[in-house]
Amino acid sequence: MAFTSWSFAVFLPLVFVLHYAGRSLGWQLAILIVASFVFYGWEHPWLVLLLAASTTVNAEAARRLLHPGSSRATRRRALVLALAANLGALAFFKYAKLLGSLILPASLWNHWGVSIREIPLPVGISFYTFQGISLVVDAWRAGPAGIPGLPLPSTPRESVWFQARVWFFKAFFPQLIAGPIVKAGEFLHQISPKRFADVDWDGASRHLIAGFFLKLVVADNLREATASLASPLFFVLPKLNLIALLYGFSFRIYADFCGYSLIAMGLAKLFGYELPINFNLPYLSQSITEFWRRWHISLSSWLREYLYVPLGGNRRGTTRTYLNLFVVMFLGGLWHGVAWSYAVWGIAHGVLLALERFFARNQREAAPTATWTLGRVLRTLLVFNGVSLLWLLFQLTDFRDVVAYIDCLIHNPWGAQPQALYVIGLFSLPVMIQHWRGANPGNLRLPARLEAPFFGFLLFLILVNSGTPGDFIYFQF
Repeated sequence: MAFTSWSFAVFLPLVFVLHYAGRSLGWQLAILIVASFVFYGWEHPWLVLLLAASTTVNAEAARRLLHPGSSRATRRRALVLALAANLGALAFFKYAKLLGSLILPASLWNHWGVSIREIPLPVGISFYTFQGISLVVDAWRAGPAGIPGLPLPSTPRESVWFQARVWFFKAFFPQLIAGPIVKAGEFLHQISPKRFADVDWDGASRHLIAGFFLKLVVADNLREATASLASPLFFVLPKLNLIALLYGFSFRIYADFCGYSLIAMGLAKLFGYELPINFNLPYLSQSITEFWRRWHISLSSWLREYLYVPLGGNRRGTTRTYLNLFVVMFLGGLWHGVAWSYAVWGIAHGVLLALERFFARNQREAAPTATWTLGRVLRTLLVFNGVSLLWLLFQLTDFRDVVAYIDCLIHNPWGAQPQALYVIGLFSLPVMIQHWRGANPGNLRLPARLEAPFFGFLLFLILVNSGTPGDFIYFQF
């Protein structure tokens, strides 16, 4: 079920009313767990079996890891089996085609390849698998000390509560399909009875209106305006249009995913929960390092905490640090999709991170509130252009198309198709204004007297100027 569908417009108020119809935590958790599974399996009911199996495995592993009577060998076995189950499911459903083509002999691939290619990709599996890994790793690290908000059960009744908390953490529908990726330690402690009187209506409405505006007005209109960013449509376009397509797609992917994250945060607020911020004006970054502190923050922090640090981080020498950056970004690229273009995208970011660290080890990055000097402007433009160019690998997953696009960008004649440029510029403008205002943090918040008219205007634009509805880009990841 998509946030932009009519079925969700019926689903949300019904779940909201039922949730606050009872004040007990048991009632509220039951409503949200059932609603989340209905949300997830609305179009493909078989998906709930996969989510339920994943949740059951992680809940049992967490219980064993937190039990004070478990030996170190028992805990290690529980951790390894849980990680194997999580990563195994992800590999089977998401990477079977890629792994099969690499591992299987040609004769077997020719025989089984068709069946392997037909294995469906469950929506959201990357996100809730990472949450499951977060749970079991946090439980391994905490041991008998426990995870705040997840008390170890000692009676059958407490076991039910333990399971309910884990199932809710894994399945909470606002962030289930495309994040933000929520870590156990930052969510479980929030589980408590919620009161209707405590709903943060102001915060929820701001996030929801801004999120739906970015998705429906900006991203969906840019999706149509940048449809020519496909082979062979771009072959005959003049140079200015090719440049506009590149930037238009860059703004589109930001508006689409940031919009989803804001909607998820607003929905969570309606039910009394806080989700982590996922985007912080990433196109103002002065380095690739800073970009990853601002873009898809929940993924970059997850990769740092559960992959980069366990690999050794920057604690084992310069060479190992560069290798760790390379491995993390390579795997982060593959996490985004089953195509070598995503892997190359991740490798490119890893190489850029390593080069930055090599050339600027003794330099400190400018603070976000620093004066906008010429040097800072040039660094920001360099990073933005580099990031935007690499987004080509998301849209054109065939390398030959990427090479052809760059060739057209260099050799096609100057000129323009004004209408296409106007549409791309018009719907890119909100993202540019947002980042321009955010360049000075004092400008980001509107004066109180202007906030209501401003959000009212955004709501009006949602109603009258939404683009043709399309899936969120990150659904495919």
